[in-house]
Amino acid sequence: MAVDPSAQGVLDLFEALEIPAFESMTPEECRNVFEELRDPNAVVAEVAKVEEREIAGVPVRVYTPEGTGPKPVLQWMHGGGWVIGSAERADPTVRELCSRSGCVVVSLDYRLAPESQFPAAVEDASAVADWLAVNAVEIGGSPALLAVGGDSAGGNLAAVISQMRPGVFGLQVLIYPSLDMTFSFPSIDTYAEGFLLTKAWMLWFRDHYLGGLDVDLKDPQISPLYASDPVLSTCPPAFVLTTGYDPLQDEGLAYADKLEANGVAVQHVHFGDQIHGFYGMPQAIPAALQALDATAQALRGELAS
Repeated sequence: MAVDPSAQGVLDLFEALEIPAFESMTPEECRNVFEELRDPNAVVAEVAKVEEREIAGVPVRVYTPEGTGPKPVLQWMHGGGWVIGSAERADPTVRELCSRSGCVVVSLDYRLAPESQFPAAVEDASAVADWLAVNAVEIGGSPALLAVGGDSAGGNLAAVISQMRPGVFGLQVLIYPSLDMTFSFPSIDTYAEGFLLTKAWMLWFRDHYLGGLDVDLKDPQISPLYASDPVLSTCPPAFVLTTGYDPLQDEGLAYADKLEANGVAVQHVHFGDQIHGFYGMPQAIPAALQALDATAQALRGELAS
């Protein structure tokens, strides 16, 4: 299957811009480049309210959809390799999720590496999850109707929190998640370069997130794929989205299989002609809207009161 023409257009644009290799930049330079690549004229979904606040000491944005509550709540962690990205950068995606699913979405500005290395992001995600489990009513939600999700590095955090907080969430949403920091699956080399996310960039992310720390790369809080079967069996149902031209493809597929093998209901959606990152590019890649709709449908189905 060939790369979707819209996705190929994005790849061609990046090549034409002649942006230096991301792994050659400092984290601050990389963050600045990604901010500059934003489309200031992008159309965004309407929601009833957006509020900036702190939850358990973590800066968040709370997106409230139209209608009366209490509503399901989605805790969302943005992607960016634990190094780049922000709630502001994720705003268009989160608005779409809020509008399409009817969920209150809590989008985290968790601490980034290298300024705050592992386990800072995990601690922030855990703290917000603990708060929501007790206090979701304060934001118009229900503690009985919680989901957790994220894309890429955010999907890693969502998987980790799902394992750490059994019984709290009714669904985990994993969008092309990073699940194996040992980089031992074939796709990390098969799609090592040429499709936006590269193996070199993943190594750069890992170095900033974990470099200099005395850690085991198979620690489930780092690589949730290596959690034990008893832990995996306690995880909530999962919506797992993978893409074909993606260094992380194989670990997403493997995790979906491991969850199913441990009795967890899994809805797996595979976009074989897409690249890592397409989910956040609906203006350029129309298939992203299909992916957002599938996510919203999963949320509505699993969290229906």
